[in-house]
Amino acid sequence: GGSKYLQLQEDGLPVLLFGDIAFATADIFTRFDGNVARIEAIRGGSASILSSNSPGGIINFISKTGKVEGGTMSTSFGLDYNNFRTDLDYGAKIGDGLYFHAGGFYRAGEGVRNVGFTANNGGQAKFNITKEFDKGSVTIYAKFLNDRAAAYMPMPVQVSGTNANPSWGNVPGFNATKGALQSVFLSHNVGLGPDGQLRRGKVADGMNPVSKSLGINAAFDLEDGWKISESGRFTANSGGFISPFPSEVGTASAIANSFGTGSTLSYANTGTPFNTANGLVARIHMFDTQLNDFNNFMNDFKVTKKFDKVGVTAGYFKSIQNISMSWMWNSYLQEVSDSNPRLLNVTNASGSSLSDNGLYAYGVPAWGNCCTRNYDTQYNVSAPYANVSLEANDKLSLEGGIRYDLGKVTGSFAGSSQSSFDINNDGVISAPESSVSAVNTAKTTAVDYDYNYVSYSLGANYALSNDQSFFARYSKGASAKADRILFERPAASYLNGDLINSLDYLAQAELGYKQKFSKGYVYGTFFYAKTDEQSGFEATNPTVLTQNNYKSLGLELETAYNVSKDFDLRGGLTYTKAEITSGANAGNAPRRQPKLMYSFIPTYKFSKTNSLGLSFLGQSKAFAQDSNQLVMNGFVLINGFVEIGITKGLSLNVSGNNLLDTLAITEVEEGSITENTVNYVRARPFAGRSLSMALSYRF
Repeated sequence: GGSKYLQLQEDGLPVLLFGDIAFATADIFTRFDGNVARIEAIRGGSASILSSNSPGGIINFISKTGKVEGGTMSTSFGLDYNNFRTDLDYGAKIGDGLYFHAGGFYRAGEGVRNVGFTANNGGQAKFNITKEFDKGSVTIYAKFLNDRAAAYMPMPVQVSGTNANPSWGNVPGFNATKGALQSVFLSHNVGLGPDGQLRRGKVADGMNPVSKSLGINAAFDLEDGWKISESGRFTANSGGFISPFPSEVGTASAIANSFGTGSTLSYANTGTPFNTANGLVARIHMFDTQLNDFNNFMNDFKVTKKFDKVGVTAGYFKSIQNISMSWMWNSYLQEVSDSNPRLLNVTNASGSSLSDNGLYAYGVPAWGNCCTRNYDTQYNVSAPYANVSLEANDKLSLEGGIRYDLGKVTGSFAGSSQSSFDINNDGVISAPESSVSAVNTAKTTAVDYDYNYVSYSLGANYALSNDQSFFARYSKGASAKADRILFERPAASYLNGDLINSLDYLAQAELGYKQKFSKGYVYGTFFYAKTDEQSGFEATNPTVLTQNNYKSLGLELETAYNVSKDFDLRGGLTYTKAEITSGANAGNAPRRQPKLMYSFIPTYKFSKTNSLGLSFLGQSKAFAQDSNQLVMNGFVLINGFVEIGITKGLSLNVSGNNLLDTLAITEVEEGSITENTVNYVRARPFAGRSLSMALSYRF
């Protein structure tokens, strides 16, 4: 999860310094609610100058301030699934030049998939207060987030036909758009914690961010056209990520025989022999990751000055990001079912039990017991930057910027060791207890290295008229690797001072045209991008390193048209021709990258206070893996809503996602199938049809 090139921000500062930290991505620590006034986004181009590790783009959630008095209270619930959420926010003036805004939400429910328990459980509260002065303002804000949401891993999916023309469908007994691997029969994950102590992870916690932050934004207009701004925030982040991942889906006989010829399976809760209609078993690796300390400090200070037709900005960004987490993963056997799948025990041919209540290993031996780990590192980044804009004449404007990132990384990490341990304290060492993974605290690897990179951006805009213009931009930026390069290089390399190959580079060129009409607009952008990536691990299989270079070119179109005062259309289309340019797969298309992605959104207002709309979101086919064998079919998802105004300020909304219950596959762990037979793969599909209702009052 997460994007190494895209940065998520709240009120102008990064949520986390890196976008792709394993199991601690920025979107986990961010929630959209009524506190958000608007969302601003920058794609590519100048994004690499505005922040660190963001050459692909920035998405910034900007909070309401209360300068405009008012609030909203709403309650929403699932119509065909179990979920409840209530939101409340309000802001107002409280004195001369003094105003505040506060709000938040709480939710509880199972969610859109059948997990068998309350998976969504938690909420958020935010507050800010602003004081305006004659020539500026100061805002102080705070946030508290403690939420839980199920993390949906790839699901068992059935595929037949050929790699080039596959037929995708549900496994018997497992609906891929509604089912889940979570179950009441697998509620806890017990093992040795990072300090060698017994530890219990609660599967219902799912993705559990705990975030407490306090920040300040200040901006002032000085004399002679000078402006100064300061944004600073400290955030204490912790929590966890726990979810069952299918490392293998196979027949009962194949899974049983992997423990030795003649081994058999039985239900852990009853002891009866395993006998299910589909005869399929999932080997589960429990991703149990404890987020110990992800505290960060972010600060951005800048001054701007306008000299006639030249504008100059100079700033200094500072961040300290902790990455301290512990991985404690165990292995289980579980039947393939979409309704509280049961755990399975395995017994060898001589009658000896090889598992305890479905757990066959304290660790993940199928992956070489790679994943009992501890990270404890800190990333200290300083980045001066400057930007210059020039109004060359009435039609031509130019812009250029440069940023220099300097990173200092310190800390340590430790892998696993195996030993016997009586986990259940019954005085007997069972088969799983004979080889228990624990963090090898006696063998830690020290980390002490530096990195640096320069980002730059050059752009021009030429106005043909008030309604149309051309623009062009070239930029180059980078994203530093954080935890994903630990463990996969010789220990001495992390003490080399300047760590070689710790950066991923992204160069981009854009040429675009904008045309506005009285009833709409059309924007078109041709783009070219070249990416150079260094090796790093993937969380879904940390034993496999990924390293590819890419190039892509394409066209992006965006349009809106008001057919009448009550009926409008919006749409977008992106065509991308991407190619891997390095390694064994050079010349192939990158995995999961469709050539065409599109959206079409019609909205109609009727009877003044009522409206309805549809959205069509689709993409063409893509390859499951870089080897370009198995194809994931193209799809279109249809969503819709109806909003009815009941009385002044009070409205009722009914929304539906994936109305046709389309099986839309977005990623697959396997790269190929055995053609013209029935295959079972692990794929991540969109959730199926879900309907919700919300009652909202704006005051």
